[in-house]
Amino acid sequence: MFIHIFAVVQIPMKIKSALYILLALTGLTACGLKQSKNNMQSNPLICDPETGICEIPGEKQDATSADLPKTNKPMKVIYFTDPICSSCWGIEPQLRKLKLEYGAYFDIEYRMGGLLPDWSYNSGGISKPSDVAHHWDEVSVHYDMPIDGDVWLEDPLDSSYPPSIAFKAAQMQDEEKAIEFLREIREMVFLQKKNITKWEYLKEAAQNVGLDTTQFKTDYEGKATSLFQADLKLGREMGVRGFPSMFFQDSVGNRQFVYGTKPYSVYETAIEKLMPELEKRGYDHSWQYLFKKFGSLTANEYSQLSGIERNEAESSLNTLTQEGKLRKVSTKNGAIWYLN
Repeated sequence: MFIHIFAVVQIPMKIKSALYILLALTGLTACGLKQSKNNMQSNPLICDPETGICEIPGEKQDATSADLPKTNKPMKVIYFTDPICSSCWGIEPQLRKLKLEYGAYFDIEYRMGGLLPDWSYNSGGISKPSDVAHHWDEVSVHYDMPIDGDVWLEDPLDSSYPPSIAFKAAQMQDEEKAIEFLREIREMVFLQKKNITKWEYLKEAAQNVGLDTTQFKTDYEGKATSLFQADLKLGREMGVRGFPSMFFQDSVGNRQFVYGTKPYSVYETAIEKLMPELEKRGYDHSWQYLFKKFGSLTANEYSQLSGIERNEAESSLNTLTQEGKLRKVSTKNGAIWYLN
C-alpha cells in the first residue's frame, strides 16, 4: 500500500502532502507500487485504480466513529463527495440506479469534502496542476465515463473549494436543484474543460438548473461558506479520508460504510445487510423515461440504467441521435447524450 511505503521510505513532509493531493485528484489511490524494491523511489503514481478512491491528506480514522442524523424514511445515506472527484464521477451510473430502485426508502444527504484546498506546495515532478492531466485521461477509460484531462493544461483549477461552496449555496435554495447543479458543474469540468472555480461558470450552471442567480450569488458570498465548513467538520468527526464515502444507516443506528467506487452490487448489499426486508422497485427502462428523468446520460449510465449491454446501448444512443431524438456531445475520451 502507498501509505506503507511512506513509512519505509524517508520522504519529506511537503512531498508526502503533494503526493496525497495529486493521488486524490487522479482517483488512483490505495496504491501498490509496481516496481522492484531497488526501484522503490521511482514514480509512485503507477497505482491500481480499481480501489476507486480519491483520498485526502491526513491520518486514517475510524469511519464509523460519529452518529448520523436521523431521518423520517427507514434509511439514511450521507454521501461525502467533491465536485472535482473523478472517482465520484465514476459512480454516477451506480448512484442513479440506486435512486431509481431504492430511493423510496432513503434520502441522500450530499456533503462536500474539500478535496483540493489549494496548490500551495512545491515538490519536483508533481508541483503543478498540469501533472494531473494524463491521470484523468487514464481513469476515464477505467470508469468508462468521459473525462478530458486537458482542463489541467488549458485552464487549471486552483482549488475545489469555490464549486463546493457554490453547491452549498444551491442547497440553500432547493435540494433537488442543487443535485442537478452538482451534475452540471461536473459535466463542465470533466467534459467541457471549464474551470468551475470561476463565477461565470458557476452562475451559468445555476441558471441552467433554474436557480435564482441573484439569491445564489448572495448565498455563495455569505452563509454558504459556513455551511461548507460545517461539512468539513462533520467529515473530520466521521473519519472521512477520501471520496466517495457513503454511510448507510437504518432507523435504529445500525450502519454500513462503502468507501470508493464500487460495483452496483456492493451498494445494494449494504442496503440488504441493514434492511433485508426492503424490495427494490421496478422502473421504466425506456430511453424516453431515463432521459426525461436525468436529462443527460453517458453510454455507461444508459447501459446500467436500461439493462442493455454496453456496446448495444451506445449503438442505440447513436441511432437515436441520427433520428434527431438525442443530441450527442463528444470528447476525446467518450461522449454524453442529451434529450433534444
